[in-house]
Amino acid sequence: MTALALLLLLASTGAPGSTTLELSDCRISAGPGYPGIKARCGTFLRPLNPEDPDAGQLELRVAVVPALDLNPEPDPLVPLAGGPGGGAIQFYAAYYSAFEPVRRERDILLLDQRGTGASARMDCPFDDHVVEGQYTDEQTLEFTRSCLEQLPHDPRFFTTSLAVADLEALRLALGYPALNLLGTSYGTRVAQHFARRYPDSTRTIVLDGVVPPQLPLGPEIATEAQRALDDILARCLSDIACNERFPEIDLDFESIRALVNEQPVRVELSDPVTGKRESLDFGRNELAAAIRLLAYQPRSIAIMPLLIHEAANDNFVPLAAQFQLTVSSLADALALGMHNSVVCTEDLPFIDRDTVDFGALNETYIGALQFEALETICSIWPRGPIDDGFAEPLATDIPVLLLSGEADPITPPRYADLAAVALRNARHLIGDRQGHGQIAAGCMPDIVARFVSTADSGALDVACMETAFIMPFFLDFSGPMP
Repeated sequence: MTALALLLLLASTGAPGSTTLELSDCRISAGPGYPGIKARCGTFLRPLNPEDPDAGQLELRVAVVPALDLNPEPDPLVPLAGGPGGGAIQFYAAYYSAFEPVRRERDILLLDQRGTGASARMDCPFDDHVVEGQYTDEQTLEFTRSCLEQLPHDPRFFTTSLAVADLEALRLALGYPALNLLGTSYGTRVAQHFARRYPDSTRTIVLDGVVPPQLPLGPEIATEAQRALDDILARCLSDIACNERFPEIDLDFESIRALVNEQPVRVELSDPVTGKRESLDFGRNELAAAIRLLAYQPRSIAIMPLLIHEAANDNFVPLAAQFQLTVSSLADALALGMHNSVVCTEDLPFIDRDTVDFGALNETYIGALQFEALETICSIWPRGPIDDGFAEPLATDIPVLLLSGEADPITPPRYADLAAVALRNARHLIGDRQGHGQIAAGCMPDIVARFVSTADSGALDVACMETAFIMPFFLDFSGPMP
Protein backbone atom coordinates (compact mmCIF):
# COMPACT_ATOMS: atom_id res chain seq x y z
CA MET A 1 0.00 0.00 0.00
CA THR A 2 1.36 3.41 -0.96
CA ALA A 3 1.77 6.16 1.62
CA LEU A 4 -0.90 8.20 -0.21
CA ALA A 5 -3.40 5.33 -0.10
CA LEU A 6 -2.72 4.78 3.60
CA LEU A 7 -3.22 8.48 4.27
CA LEU A 8 -6.58 8.45 2.47
CA LEU A 9 -7.74 5.40 4.40
CA LEU A 10 -6.89 7.05 7.69
CA ALA A 11 -8.48 10.40 6.82
CA SER A 12 -11.32 11.70 8.99
CA THR A 13 -14.88 11.41 7.73
CA GLY A 14 -15.95 14.80 9.01
CA ALA A 15 -19.04 13.23 10.59
CA PRO A 16 -19.81 14.07 14.21
CA GLY A 17 -18.81 11.73 16.99
CA SER A 18 -16.52 8.73 16.92
CA THR A 19 -16.45 6.57 13.80
CA THR A 20 -15.61 3.01 12.93
CA LEU A 21 -15.83 3.55 9.18
CA GLU A 22 -13.14 5.55 7.42
CA LEU A 23 -13.94 7.45 4.23
CA SER A 24 -11.61 8.85 1.59
CA ASP A 25 -11.93 11.45 -1.16
CA CYS A 26 -13.80 10.27 -4.24
CA ARG A 27 -16.08 11.41 -7.03
CA ILE A 28 -19.56 10.03 -7.65
CA SER A 29 -21.73 10.42 -10.74
CA ALA A 30 -25.00 9.38 -12.36
CA GLY A 31 -23.11 7.22 -14.85
CA PRO A 32 -20.68 7.41 -17.79
CA GLY A 33 -20.65 10.84 -19.40
CA TYR A 34 -22.09 12.60 -16.35
CA PRO A 35 -20.08 15.10 -14.29
CA GLY A 36 -18.40 13.91 -11.11
CA ILE A 37 -19.40 15.19 -7.67
CA LYS A 38 -16.89 15.44 -4.84
CA ALA A 39 -17.66 13.15 -1.94
CA ARG A 40 -16.08 10.97 0.73
CA CYS A 41 -16.47 7.25 0.03
CA GLY A 42 -15.90 3.97 1.78
CA THR A 43 -16.85 0.31 1.98
CA PHE A 44 -19.09 -0.83 4.81
CA LEU A 45 -19.01 -4.51 5.73
CA ARG A 46 -22.29 -6.12 6.74
CA PRO A 47 -23.30 -9.74 7.35
CA LEU A 48 -25.17 -11.37 4.48
CA ASN A 49 -27.38 -13.17 7.01
CA PRO A 50 -27.37 -11.56 10.47
CA GLU A 51 -28.57 -14.87 11.94
CA ASP A 52 -25.59 -16.80 10.58
CA PRO A 53 -22.13 -15.25 11.06
CA ASP A 54 -20.62 -17.96 8.85
CA ALA A 55 -22.69 -16.93 5.81
CA GLY A 56 -20.17 -14.29 4.76
CA GLN A 57 -20.17 -10.52 4.45
CA LEU A 58 -21.36 -7.95 1.94
CA GLU A 59 -19.38 -4.91 0.84
CA LEU A 60 -21.76 -1.93 0.81
CA ARG A 61 -20.85 1.30 -0.95
CA VAL A 62 -21.10 4.47 1.15
CA ALA A 63 -20.66 8.11 0.16
CA VAL A 64 -20.96 11.33 2.15
CA VAL A 65 -21.36 14.62 0.28
CA PRO A 66 -20.30 17.19 2.89
CA ALA A 67 -22.50 20.13 3.81
CA LEU A 68 -21.60 23.55 2.43
CA ASP A 69 -21.68 25.01 5.94
CA LEU A 70 -18.38 24.46 7.76
CA ASN A 71 -20.39 23.87 10.94
CA PRO A 72 -23.20 21.66 9.65
CA GLU A 73 -26.18 20.34 11.53
CA PRO A 74 -25.38 16.97 13.11
CA ASP A 75 -28.08 14.93 11.32
CA PRO A 76 -27.66 14.27 7.58
CA LEU A 77 -30.21 13.86 4.83
CA VAL A 78 -30.42 10.28 3.53
CA PRO A 79 -31.89 9.87 0.01
CA LEU A 80 -33.41 6.41 -0.54
CA ALA A 81 -33.77 5.29 -4.15
CA GLY A 82 -36.73 3.75 -5.91
CA GLY A 83 -37.15 0.64 -8.01
CA PRO A 84 -36.82 -1.58 -6.10
CA GLY A 85 -33.34 -2.07 -7.49
CA GLY A 86 -32.07 1.49 -7.86
CA GLY A 87 -28.87 2.69 -6.20
CA ALA A 88 -28.92 5.72 -3.91
CA ILE A 89 -25.61 7.13 -5.13
CA GLN A 90 -26.67 7.16 -8.78
CA PHE A 91 -30.09 8.53 -7.84
CA TYR A 92 -28.60 11.40 -5.85
CA ALA A 93 -26.05 12.22 -8.55
CA ALA A 94 -28.78 12.39 -11.19
CA TYR A 95 -30.78 14.92 -9.13
CA TYR A 96 -28.03 16.50 -7.04
CA SER A 97 -29.11 20.09 -7.77
CA ALA A 98 -32.47 19.37 -6.10
CA PHE A 99 -30.62 18.51 -2.87
CA GLU A 100 -28.39 21.59 -2.80
CA PRO A 101 -30.76 23.66 -0.59
CA VAL A 102 -30.63 20.91 2.06
CA ARG A 103 -26.85 20.58 1.67
CA ARG A 104 -26.35 24.16 2.77
CA GLU A 105 -26.79 22.95 6.34
CA ARG A 106 -26.42 19.17 6.27
CA ASP A 107 -24.33 16.34 4.92
CA ILE A 108 -25.91 14.07 2.35
CA LEU A 109 -25.43 10.46 3.46
CA LEU A 110 -25.65 7.89 0.65
CA LEU A 111 -25.79 4.14 1.03
CA ASP A 112 -26.32 1.93 -1.98
CA GLN A 113 -28.87 -0.49 -0.54
CA ARG A 114 -27.68 -4.10 -0.41
CA GLY A 115 -28.07 -5.61 -3.87
CA THR A 116 -28.01 -2.28 -5.75
CA GLY A 117 -25.42 0.05 -7.24
CA ALA A 118 -21.97 -0.92 -6.03
CA SER A 119 -23.28 -2.74 -2.94
CA ALA A 120 -23.05 -6.44 -3.81
CA ARG A 121 -25.21 -5.74 -6.84
CA MET A 122 -27.70 -8.56 -7.41
CA ASP A 123 -28.17 -8.56 -11.13
CA CYS A 124 -28.58 -10.78 -14.15
CA PRO A 125 -29.05 -9.89 -17.84
CA PHE A 126 -32.17 -7.76 -18.19
CA ASP A 127 -34.81 -9.22 -20.50
CA ASP A 128 -37.70 -6.88 -21.19
CA HIS A 129 -39.70 -9.73 -22.72
CA VAL A 130 -39.94 -11.35 -19.28
CA VAL A 131 -40.75 -8.16 -17.40
CA GLU A 132 -43.42 -7.18 -19.92
CA GLY A 133 -44.96 -10.66 -19.95
CA GLN A 134 -44.07 -11.57 -23.51
CA TYR A 135 -42.60 -14.98 -22.68
CA THR A 136 -44.62 -18.10 -22.03
CA ASP A 137 -44.69 -19.44 -18.46
CA GLU A 138 -42.07 -22.04 -19.41
CA GLN A 139 -39.76 -19.43 -20.92
CA THR A 140 -40.21 -17.14 -17.91
CA LEU A 141 -39.36 -19.97 -15.51
CA GLU A 142 -36.30 -20.85 -17.59
CA PHE A 143 -35.13 -17.24 -17.52
CA THR A 144 -35.75 -17.00 -13.76
CA ARG A 145 -33.75 -20.16 -13.03
CA SER A 146 -30.90 -18.83 -15.17
CA CYS A 147 -31.02 -15.52 -13.33
CA LEU A 148 -30.89 -17.23 -9.93
CA GLU A 149 -27.87 -19.28 -10.99
CA GLN A 150 -25.96 -16.11 -11.97
CA LEU A 151 -26.54 -14.17 -8.74
CA PRO A 152 -23.44 -13.69 -6.57
CA HIS A 153 -25.27 -14.14 -3.24
CA ASP A 154 -28.24 -15.92 -1.71
CA PRO A 155 -31.23 -13.82 -2.89
CA ARG A 156 -33.18 -14.34 0.33
CA PHE A 157 -31.10 -11.72 2.15
CA PHE A 158 -31.87 -8.61 0.11
CA THR A 159 -35.16 -7.47 1.58
CA THR A 160 -36.18 -4.15 3.09
CA SER A 161 -36.10 -5.58 6.62
CA LEU A 162 -32.37 -6.29 6.32
CA ALA A 163 -31.64 -3.06 4.44
CA VAL A 164 -32.93 -0.82 7.25
CA ALA A 165 -30.68 -2.65 9.72
CA ASP A 166 -27.73 -1.83 7.43
CA LEU A 167 -28.64 1.85 7.48
CA GLU A 168 -28.93 1.94 11.27
CA ALA A 169 -25.55 0.23 11.59
CA LEU A 170 -24.06 2.83 9.25
CA ARG A 171 -25.53 5.65 11.32
CA LEU A 172 -23.85 4.24 14.40
CA ALA A 173 -20.57 3.68 12.58
CA LEU A 174 -20.42 7.29 11.42
CA GLY A 175 -21.64 8.72 14.71
CA TYR A 176 -24.67 10.58 13.44
CA PRO A 177 -27.25 11.12 16.24
CA ALA A 178 -30.25 10.80 13.90
CA LEU A 179 -31.19 10.76 10.22
CA ASN A 180 -33.49 12.78 7.97
CA LEU A 181 -34.92 10.31 5.47
CA LEU A 182 -36.02 11.17 1.95
CA GLY A 183 -37.50 8.19 0.12
CA THR A 184 -38.76 8.21 -3.44
CA SER A 185 -41.12 5.53 -4.79
CA TYR A 186 -39.94 2.17 -3.33
CA GLY A 187 -37.59 4.24 -1.14
CA THR A 188 -40.67 5.50 0.72
CA ARG A 189 -41.27 1.92 1.87
CA VAL A 190 -37.69 1.78 3.17
CA ALA A 191 -38.09 5.12 4.96
CA GLN A 192 -41.33 4.11 6.66
CA HIS A 193 -39.94 0.80 7.83
CA PHE A 194 -36.71 2.39 9.11
CA ALA A 195 -38.79 4.80 11.19
CA ARG A 196 -40.88 1.87 12.46
CA ARG A 197 -37.78 -0.08 13.53
CA TYR A 198 -35.64 2.84 14.68
CA PRO A 199 -37.88 5.77 15.70
CA ASP A 200 -35.23 7.29 17.97
CA SER A 201 -32.82 7.39 15.01
CA THR A 202 -35.27 9.25 12.77
CA ARG A 203 -35.63 13.04 12.93
CA THR A 204 -37.78 13.81 9.84
CA ILE A 205 -39.21 11.87 6.89
CA VAL A 206 -39.97 13.02 3.33
CA LEU A 207 -42.01 10.52 1.29
CA ASP A 208 -42.04 11.32 -2.44
CA GLY A 209 -44.32 9.13 -4.58
CA VAL A 210 -45.65 7.19 -1.62
CA VAL A 211 -45.94 3.41 -1.39
CA PRO A 212 -48.30 2.66 1.55
CA PRO A 213 -47.13 -0.30 3.67
CA GLN A 214 -50.54 -1.96 3.71
CA LEU A 215 -50.86 -2.06 -0.09
CA PRO A 216 -48.84 -4.71 -1.96
CA LEU A 217 -47.96 -3.54 -5.46
CA GLY A 218 -49.03 -5.70 -8.38
CA PRO A 219 -52.46 -5.63 -10.04
CA GLU A 220 -52.99 -1.89 -9.56
CA ILE A 221 -49.92 -1.09 -11.66
CA ALA A 222 -51.96 -1.68 -14.82
CA THR A 223 -55.15 0.05 -13.67
CA GLU A 224 -53.33 3.12 -12.35
CA ALA A 225 -51.33 3.35 -15.57
CA GLN A 226 -54.55 3.28 -17.58
CA ARG A 227 -56.09 5.98 -15.37
CA ALA A 228 -53.06 8.20 -15.92
CA LEU A 229 -53.16 7.70 -19.69
CA ASP A 230 -56.88 8.48 -19.84
CA ASP A 231 -56.25 11.70 -17.90
CA ILE A 232 -53.40 12.73 -20.24
CA LEU A 233 -55.47 12.18 -23.37
CA ALA A 234 -58.43 14.02 -21.81
CA ARG A 235 -56.14 16.94 -20.95
CA CYS A 236 -54.97 17.09 -24.56
CA LEU A 237 -58.57 17.17 -25.77
CA SER A 238 -59.39 20.00 -23.36
CA ASP A 239 -56.32 22.00 -24.45
CA ILE A 240 -57.19 24.26 -27.39
CA ALA A 241 -53.91 23.87 -29.28
CA CYS A 242 -53.52 20.15 -28.57
CA ASN A 243 -57.14 19.42 -29.50
CA GLU A 244 -56.82 21.36 -32.75
CA ARG A 245 -53.66 19.45 -33.70
CA PHE A 246 -54.83 16.02 -32.45
CA PRO A 247 -58.65 16.19 -32.39
CA GLU A 248 -59.14 12.42 -32.01
CA ILE A 249 -56.13 11.51 -29.90
CA ASP A 250 -58.12 9.02 -27.79
CA LEU A 251 -59.26 7.24 -30.94
CA ASP A 252 -55.70 7.38 -32.28
CA PHE A 253 -54.48 5.46 -29.26
CA GLU A 254 -57.22 2.86 -29.51
CA SER A 255 -56.39 2.34 -33.18
CA ILE A 256 -52.69 1.64 -32.56
CA ARG A 257 -53.52 -0.50 -29.54
CA ALA A 258 -55.88 -2.64 -31.64
CA LEU A 259 -53.30 -2.85 -34.42
CA VAL A 260 -50.37 -4.06 -32.27
CA ASN A 261 -52.61 -6.36 -30.22
CA GLU A 262 -53.50 -8.19 -33.41
CA GLN A 263 -49.94 -8.40 -34.73
CA PRO A 264 -46.65 -6.63 -34.00
CA VAL A 265 -45.57 -3.94 -36.45
CA ARG A 266 -42.11 -4.34 -37.99
CA VAL A 267 -40.22 -1.05 -37.48
CA GLU A 268 -36.89 -0.17 -39.10
CA LEU A 269 -34.93 2.38 -37.08
CA SER A 270 -31.56 3.41 -35.70
CA ASP A 271 -31.10 2.43 -32.07
CA PRO A 272 -31.25 5.75 -30.13
CA VAL A 273 -28.44 4.59 -27.82
CA THR A 274 -26.01 2.83 -30.19
CA GLY A 275 -27.05 4.35 -33.52
CA LYS A 276 -27.03 0.86 -35.04
CA ARG A 277 -29.64 0.26 -37.73
CA GLU A 278 -31.99 -2.56 -36.79
CA SER A 279 -35.49 -4.00 -37.04
CA LEU A 280 -37.92 -4.16 -34.14
CA ASP A 281 -41.21 -6.01 -33.84
CA PHE A 282 -43.31 -3.43 -31.99
CA GLY A 283 -46.22 -5.20 -30.28
CA ARG A 284 -48.57 -4.74 -27.33
CA ASN A 285 -45.82 -5.15 -24.74
CA GLU A 286 -43.50 -2.67 -26.43
CA LEU A 287 -46.40 -0.20 -26.58
CA ALA A 288 -47.15 -0.74 -22.88
CA ALA A 289 -43.53 -0.20 -21.86
CA ALA A 290 -43.15 2.97 -23.89
CA ILE A 291 -46.42 4.58 -22.80
CA ARG A 292 -46.05 3.69 -19.12
CA LEU A 293 -42.61 5.27 -18.75
CA LEU A 294 -43.54 8.30 -20.85
CA ALA A 295 -46.36 8.98 -18.38
CA TYR A 296 -43.98 9.35 -15.43
CA GLN A 297 -42.90 12.97 -15.95
CA PRO A 298 -44.51 16.17 -17.34
CA ARG A 299 -41.67 16.65 -19.84
CA SER A 300 -42.24 13.24 -21.43
CA ILE A 301 -46.03 13.51 -21.07
CA ALA A 302 -45.81 16.59 -23.30
CA ILE A 303 -44.71 14.54 -26.30
CA MET A 304 -47.11 11.61 -25.85
CA PRO A 305 -49.97 12.90 -28.05
CA LEU A 306 -47.54 13.60 -30.89
CA LEU A 307 -45.98 10.12 -30.67
CA ILE A 308 -49.40 8.47 -30.54
CA HIS A 309 -50.66 10.51 -33.49
CA GLU A 310 -47.58 9.66 -35.56
CA ALA A 311 -48.04 5.94 -34.87
CA ALA A 312 -51.72 6.13 -35.77
CA ASN A 313 -50.57 7.56 -39.11
CA ASP A 314 -48.19 4.64 -39.77
CA ASN A 315 -45.01 6.23 -38.35
CA PHE A 316 -44.04 4.00 -35.43
CA VAL A 317 -40.37 5.00 -35.44
CA PRO A 318 -40.56 7.72 -32.70
CA LEU A 319 -42.61 5.50 -30.37
CA ALA A 320 -40.36 2.48 -31.02
CA ALA A 321 -37.29 4.60 -30.30
CA GLN A 322 -38.87 5.61 -26.99
CA PHE A 323 -39.35 1.92 -26.15
CA GLN A 324 -35.66 1.23 -26.83
CA LEU A 325 -34.63 4.13 -24.58
CA THR A 326 -36.91 2.75 -21.85
CA VAL A 327 -35.35 -0.71 -21.97
CA SER A 328 -31.84 0.72 -21.92
CA SER A 329 -32.52 2.99 -18.95
CA LEU A 330 -34.20 0.22 -16.93
CA ALA A 331 -31.36 -2.20 -17.57
CA ASP A 332 -28.80 0.36 -16.37
CA ALA A 333 -30.75 1.63 -13.37
CA LEU A 334 -32.31 -1.47 -11.80
CA ALA A 335 -30.67 -4.53 -10.28
CA LEU A 336 -33.15 -7.18 -11.38
CA GLY A 337 -32.16 -9.77 -8.77
CA MET A 338 -32.66 -7.37 -5.88
CA HIS A 339 -35.92 -6.17 -7.44
CA ASN A 340 -37.26 -9.72 -7.52
CA SER A 341 -36.12 -10.44 -3.96
CA VAL A 342 -38.14 -7.49 -2.68
CA VAL A 343 -41.25 -7.99 -4.81
CA CYS A 344 -41.40 -11.75 -4.25
CA THR A 345 -41.07 -11.34 -0.47
CA GLU A 346 -42.96 -8.13 0.25
CA ASP A 347 -45.65 -7.84 -2.44
CA LEU A 348 -46.77 -10.95 -4.32
CA PRO A 349 -47.27 -13.15 -1.19
CA PHE A 350 -49.75 -10.59 0.20
CA ILE A 351 -51.98 -10.47 -2.89
CA ASP A 352 -55.14 -12.57 -2.75
CA ARG A 353 -55.48 -13.73 -6.33
CA ASP A 354 -59.20 -14.38 -5.86
CA THR A 355 -59.75 -10.64 -5.34
CA VAL A 356 -57.89 -9.58 -8.50
CA ASP A 357 -60.23 -8.29 -11.20
CA PHE A 358 -58.59 -9.82 -14.25
CA GLY A 359 -61.38 -8.48 -16.45
CA ALA A 360 -60.44 -4.93 -15.46
CA LEU A 361 -56.76 -5.67 -15.97
CA ASN A 362 -57.35 -6.97 -19.46
CA GLU A 363 -59.20 -3.76 -20.33
CA THR A 364 -56.03 -1.74 -19.68
CA TYR A 365 -53.31 -1.12 -22.25
CA ILE A 366 -50.86 -3.09 -20.08
CA GLY A 367 -53.22 -5.99 -19.51
CA ALA A 368 -52.77 -8.87 -17.05
CA LEU A 369 -49.62 -10.30 -18.63
CA GLN A 370 -47.17 -8.27 -16.53
CA PHE A 371 -48.79 -9.30 -13.25
CA GLU A 372 -48.95 -12.93 -14.38
CA ALA A 373 -45.25 -12.80 -15.34
CA LEU A 374 -44.40 -11.59 -11.82
CA GLU A 375 -46.49 -14.41 -10.36
CA THR A 376 -44.50 -16.92 -12.42
CA ILE A 377 -41.15 -15.42 -11.40
CA CYS A 378 -42.10 -15.37 -7.73
CA SER A 379 -43.35 -18.97 -7.82
CA ILE A 380 -39.70 -20.13 -7.69
CA TRP A 381 -37.88 -17.06 -6.32
CA PRO A 382 -36.74 -17.66 -2.70
CA ARG A 383 -38.47 -15.50 -0.11
CA GLY A 384 -36.43 -13.64 2.46
CA PRO A 385 -36.97 -12.40 6.02
CA ILE A 386 -39.68 -9.86 6.71
CA ASP A 387 -40.22 -8.11 10.03
CA ASP A 388 -43.39 -8.35 12.09
CA GLY A 389 -45.73 -5.43 11.39
CA PHE A 390 -44.03 -4.72 8.07
CA ALA A 391 -47.34 -4.32 6.20
CA GLU A 392 -48.98 -2.08 8.82
CA PRO A 393 -49.29 1.70 8.41
CA LEU A 394 -46.54 3.59 10.21
CA ALA A 395 -47.86 5.12 13.43
CA THR A 396 -45.60 7.93 14.65
CA ASP A 397 -45.26 11.51 15.87
CA ILE A 398 -42.13 12.02 13.76
CA PRO A 399 -42.60 14.98 11.34
CA VAL A 400 -43.50 13.63 7.90
CA LEU A 401 -43.90 15.45 4.58
CA LEU A 402 -45.73 13.44 1.91
CA LEU A 403 -45.40 14.47 -1.75
CA SER A 404 -47.59 13.31 -4.63
CA GLY A 405 -48.08 14.17 -8.27
CA GLU A 406 -51.66 14.61 -9.40
CA ALA A 407 -50.83 12.74 -12.65
CA ASP A 408 -48.61 10.06 -11.11
CA PRO A 409 -49.23 6.80 -13.02
CA ILE A 410 -47.99 4.44 -10.30
CA THR A 411 -48.25 6.06 -6.84
CA PRO A 412 -51.31 8.35 -7.02
CA PRO A 413 -52.15 10.82 -4.24
CA ARG A 414 -54.60 8.38 -2.62
CA TYR A 415 -51.63 6.11 -1.83
CA ALA A 416 -50.15 8.89 0.31
CA ASP A 417 -53.50 9.26 2.09
CA LEU A 418 -53.43 5.52 2.88
CA ALA A 419 -49.91 5.81 4.26
CA ALA A 420 -50.88 8.81 6.40
CA VAL A 421 -53.75 7.18 8.33
CA ALA A 422 -51.63 6.77 11.49
CA LEU A 423 -49.15 9.60 10.95
CA ARG A 424 -49.90 12.11 13.68
CA ASN A 425 -47.56 14.88 12.50
CA ALA A 426 -47.83 14.85 8.71
CA ARG A 427 -48.69 17.07 5.75
CA HIS A 428 -49.51 15.99 2.22
CA LEU A 429 -48.60 18.21 -0.76
CA ILE A 430 -49.92 17.42 -4.25
CA GLY A 431 -48.27 18.83 -7.37
CA ASP A 432 -50.78 19.99 -9.98
CA ARG A 433 -50.40 17.89 -13.19
CA GLN A 434 -47.08 16.56 -11.88
CA GLY A 435 -45.99 12.96 -12.39
CA HIS A 436 -43.93 10.45 -10.40
CA GLY A 437 -41.43 12.14 -8.09
CA GLN A 438 -41.66 15.76 -6.89
CA ILE A 439 -38.21 16.44 -5.43
CA ALA A 440 -36.99 18.34 -8.52
CA ALA A 441 -40.31 19.98 -9.47
CA GLY A 442 -40.42 23.77 -9.31
CA CYS A 443 -39.72 25.14 -5.83
CA MET A 444 -39.95 21.74 -4.12
CA PRO A 445 -36.20 21.63 -3.31
CA ASP A 446 -36.64 24.78 -1.21
CA ILE A 447 -39.80 23.46 0.45
CA VAL A 448 -38.07 20.21 1.39
CA ALA A 449 -35.02 22.07 2.68
CA ARG A 450 -37.22 24.27 4.86
CA PHE A 451 -39.07 21.24 6.23
CA VAL A 452 -35.85 19.39 7.06
CA SER A 453 -34.44 22.51 8.68
CA THR A 454 -37.45 23.26 10.89
CA ALA A 455 -39.00 19.77 11.26
CA ASP A 456 -42.33 21.59 11.00
CA SER A 457 -44.55 20.89 7.97
CA GLY A 458 -47.37 23.07 9.23
CA ALA A 459 -45.32 26.26 8.95
CA LEU A 460 -44.30 25.68 5.33
CA ASP A 461 -45.21 28.32 2.76
CA VAL A 462 -46.09 26.30 -0.33
CA ALA A 463 -47.68 29.02 -2.48
CA CYS A 464 -44.78 28.72 -4.94
CA MET A 465 -46.08 25.28 -6.00
CA GLU A 466 -48.83 27.04 -7.96
CA THR A 467 -46.25 28.45 -10.39
CA ALA A 468 -44.42 25.16 -11.07
CA PHE A 469 -43.71 24.90 -14.79
CA ILE A 470 -45.69 22.32 -16.76
CA MET A 471 -44.32 21.54 -20.22
CA PRO A 472 -46.94 22.37 -22.90
CA PHE A 473 -47.88 19.63 -25.33
CA PHE A 474 -45.63 19.22 -28.35
CA LEU A 475 -47.50 20.02 -31.56
CA ASP A 476 -44.61 18.85 -33.74
CA PHE A 477 -41.03 17.62 -33.22
CA SER A 478 -39.64 21.16 -33.00
CA GLY A 479 -41.14 21.41 -29.51
CA PRO A 480 -44.09 23.04 -27.77
CA MET A 481 -45.53 26.26 -29.10
CA PRO A 482 -44.31 29.41 -27.31
